[in-house]
Amino acid sequence: MNYLAYTFSTPDDDALKDMFVELLGQIGFDGFMDVDDGLSAYCRENDLSEISVNEILSMEQFRDVRILGTEVIPDQDWNAEWEASYAPAVINDKCRIRAPFHAPDDKFEYDIVIEPKMSFGTAHHETTSQMIQLMFETDFKGKNVLDMGCGTAVLAILARRLGAGHAVAIDNDEWAYRNSVDNVERNKMTDIDVELGDASSLRAIKFDIILANINRNILLNDMHEYVGALNDNGKILFSGFYESDLPMIRKRAEELGLRYIRHIKKNEWTAAEFEK
Repeated sequence: MNYLAYTFSTPDDDALKDMFVELLGQIGFDGFMDVDDGLSAYCRENDLSEISVNEILSMEQFRDVRILGTEVIPDQDWNAEWEASYAPAVINDKCRIRAPFHAPDDKFEYDIVIEPKMSFGTAHHETTSQMIQLMFETDFKGKNVLDMGCGTAVLAILARRLGAGHAVAIDNDEWAYRNSVDNVERNKMTDIDVELGDASSLRAIKFDIILANINRNILLNDMHEYVGALNDNGKILFSGFYESDLPMIRKRAEELGLRYIRHIKKNEWTAAEFEK
C-alpha cells in the first residue's frame, strides 16, 4: 500500500505544535519528522481524508498553518529502510545511544540502548544531547534523581550509570511510560522507578537533582512543583526551549528561589543549570 507524505508549516508555539501533531495522529497520520521548513507527516494512502486535514487547518489556532507539499510514496520495506538510515547518537565521544538493532561498541564508556518508538528522547535532538552534556559535568554519585517528562527514560538511565543512588522517571504519556519501562529493563537497570503521572506526583518526594527536558510552557507552569521537590543545594537542569525563552525561564526560576548557574545552546535550543 502506498503512503502519503504531507509537509506542513507549523505553529511557532510548542504547545500548539504538539496539539497539531496529536490531531494529525487522530485522522490517520502515524509518522512525523521535523524538516527545515516545517513538519512532514506520513500516513497510508487509504487512511486519510482531505476533508479531515482541511478541518484541522480551518481551526482558529492553526489559521497560519499551510500545506507546503504532498507526495505519494510507493510501498516498500519501511522497517529496513528506516533501520538503514537510523544512526546512533554520540555525545562527547563517550556516550553512545543506540537502537536494539545496532551492535554494541566497547570504545564508548556509556552504551545505552533505547527503542526509538514515538516517545521523545533518543538524543538525536539538540535538547537531549545538551542535557547529557550538562550531566557529564554534574556529580551524580549517591544522589536521588528525577527525570521529569522522561520520554524514553534515557536521562534516568544515564544518571544511574553516572552513579546516582536512585532515580524516578515520570511521564504523563502512556506510550512514553511503557517505552521507559521497556528501556529500563533493556539496559538491565535497577533502582529506577518509572511512573505514569505529572508534576502533581511530586508532592511527597524529594530529590537532589531534577532533569526536566520538556518545553517552555510546561516548565513555567510546573516549575513551582519541581522546586518544592528539590532538596536544599539541589540542582535542576532544564531544556526543551529556545535561547530566546531563557529570560522568562530564568525570571520564574529566580522568583522561586533558584540561582542561575549557566546555560549552553545549539541551533538556538538551550539547556540551563539552576541551583536551590
